[in-house]
Amino acid sequence: MFLKDHPLAIVVILLLILLLFGSSKLPDLARNLGRSMRIVKKEVREMRADDDTAAPSAPTTPQTPADQAGDDAPKA
Repeated sequence: MFLKDHPLAIVVILLLILLLFGSSKLPDLARNLGRSMRIVKKEVREMRADDDTAAPSAPTTPQTPADQAGDDAPKA
């Protein structure tokens, strides 16, 4: 990746961010980013928990030998 080959690129990107947003807004931006990440992680955790506890909507019926044969069965 580009940033692995050129560590100075990270410094340049950080300086550009500082110039664009100013030093007074950076703490607020970092705080809001942290809040957003916590919300996303919480939602992902809840979705995984819902998937684990969710029951199948329709019971599955076992296939009969005729169903398993499908199109391979000889026709009369």
